[in-house]
Order: sequence, then structure tokens, then C-alpha cells
Amino acid sequence: MVSGGQLFMVATPIGHLGDFSFRGVEVLRSSAVIACEDTRHTRRLLTHYEIDVPMVSLHAHSSDAVIARLLDRVEAGEQVAYVTDAGTPGISDPGGLLAERAHARGITVVPIPGPAAVMAALAAAGFPADRFMFLGFLPKRGTARARMLERVAECDMTTVCYEAPGRTAALLEALAERCGEDRPAAVARELTKIHEEVRRGTLGTLRTYYEEHPPRGEVTVVIGEALEAGVGGRDAVEATPEEIDALVVELKDSGPPSAVAKELSRRLGISRQDAYRLLTR
Repeated sequence: MVSGGQLFMVATPIGHLGDFSFRGVEVLRSSAVIACEDTRHTRRLLTHYEIDVPMVSLHAHSSDAVIARLLDRVEAGEQVAYVTDAGTPGISDPGGLLAERAHARGITVVPIPGPAAVMAALAAAGFPADRFMFLGFLPKRGTARARMLERVAECDMTTVCYEAPGRTAALLEALAERCGEDRPAAVARELTKIHEEVRRGTLGTLRTYYEEHPPRGEVTVVIGEALEAGVGGRDAVEATPEEIDALVVELKDSGPPSAVAKELSRRLGISRQDAYRLLTR
């Protein structure tokens, strides 16, 4: 059994209950209390594995006092476990704050690794994953969203983000406009569940598909690295700043931004991202 007086961050299944580790079950069974986002959701997991341990709610709107009381129990020698609704704690849940406060009090924080939608999607999507950028849920609107989309457009590594099913088509449309419709991508949804789907294509084809087939369930979007379009191509021309400005004016209203950026990158021999910046400056 695991010794007490520690805080355990326990990864739980993102769908299939069989993905829970033996060590995770052991840690929960030997804990004095289990902190979780939603006690009703976690109860299903505990019932499946016949774990009879008290639960307390710790969600994004919990007060600092809730965290303090949990850490008081650890300092008193008890073993406390934290689980998110699904996956690895600290990703889009209050686990990160709990761990930070524990470290500030000199408490040992022990990770119990396991499922994470970001890693499952990367494994199935088939894009380079020796290095990648994870953005979680993108801002819904405004300047913050525009900045994040620009980061994706310029990123020279695989990028992963989460999205709600009802906003997936809109996200793919925004990504296609900013990154180019031919940027490779994949949409993974309902991972490890009965209706699991991993669909790979381009941002343009995926946008069209999910506009016609609105997805259900949890969605993870994987975007391939930025591709240099038109650099050094035979149609590239040496142009003065004045000629570039004239070309931008000529093309700007000739079609959707993604198509205009593609043509501008071809004519100037620059990347699609640089062409987009010229169009939006």
C-alpha cells in the first residue's frame, strides 16, 4: 500500500473504464478522501471498481478554503487523491492550482499517470509528435482568439487543441482561413468510446465534413505543422514594396482569404502565413 501524507494526482479513463491502471485503483482505495470535479461522475468509476472512499467536490468554482482543507488533511498525515472527470489532472481543470498550493506548503505531490485525450489523439492522428504545442480550449472570441489562431498558423510543429462539439465546424473554418485550407489536420472525437472517430484530411475538407455532419462528444483537433507555400516557386517574382502593395490591393477582394493568401504566396514566393499577414495588416 502507498504511504499516507501525500497528495496523489490520479489520471482516470477518458471513456473506456478498462483504461484505468491497477496503480490508480490501488491509490484510490487506500486514500482517506477523493477530491473530484463532479462526485456524480466519479461515483460511476468508483462503483465499477468497488472503491468505497468518501468524495469531496473540487471544481473550477470552488473556494480557496476547499483546497486549504484538503491540504490540511495531507499535512495531518492522510492520503488525499484528486481526479478529474476524465483524463490527467491539471489539463483544463483545477488540478494545477491544487498541486501548486501543495508545493507551496512543502507537500509531496505524486502523479499517477494514465489517459489523456491530447496524447491519445496524437497517437492516432499520425503527425510528428516528438515535439508539439498544446493549446487546450482556444478563446471563444476577440483579440485573444485571433492571437491564438495566428500562433497555430505560424507554428512549425504539430498543434493540438480541444473544442466543444457545437463549435467544431466554426473552429475548423477559422483555422482554414488563417492557416490555409490545405493545411493537414485531424479531428478525434469520443476517444476510447463506442462511437470513437479519428478523421484525417485537410482543414478545408474537415470543415466541410463537420458542417454537414455536426459532431457529438468530446473533440480534439490536431493540426499539422506550418507548410511553406510557394517559397522559391517558378512563379515567384522580385517585387518592390510598392508592387507588393499593388498586388495586395488587386487580389484582396478576389476571393476568400485562404484562396487569396495562397495566390499571393505563389506570386511573391513567400509563405502562406506571411501572405496572410500582408492581407490583414
